[in-house]
Amino acid sequence: MKISATHYSKITALALFLCCLSNLTIAGTIGFDLDRLNAEGLQGQAKGLRALHYEYCVPNSAAAIQTISAIDPTLQIQGSSPGRIGCASYQLLCLGNTHQPNHRAILKQLAALPFVSRIEENFFE
Repeated sequence: MKISATHYSKITALALFLCCLSNLTIAGTIGFDLDRLNAEGLQGQAKGLRALHYEYCVPNSAAAIQTISAIDPTLQIQGSSPGRIGCASYQLLCLGNTHQPNHRAILKQLAALPFVSRIEENFFE
């Protein structure tokens, strides 16, 4: 099957659009600026670097827990609290932090999951 230049151009434009749409969706899910973090996942002044802690909600199901556990090694599940993010009664509050290798990729993987609607910074208040 031979693809004409016109069809190739349309396919390329569609692929670029879908890529950009995916990045916008992920960026909209993560409620803080990843550029605040250095390569080690830390933020702040040189003598006061600290990890950024985050929280998100997932359905209270074995499949969801298994999926996020495979992605984020810093995962802590707090089933009895809605957190600042306001998890519903059928959801679990999940906590993690950025002081880990590949923190950006981990956050992007979590944000891409269909059942994670928001990831917000956690201040432990």
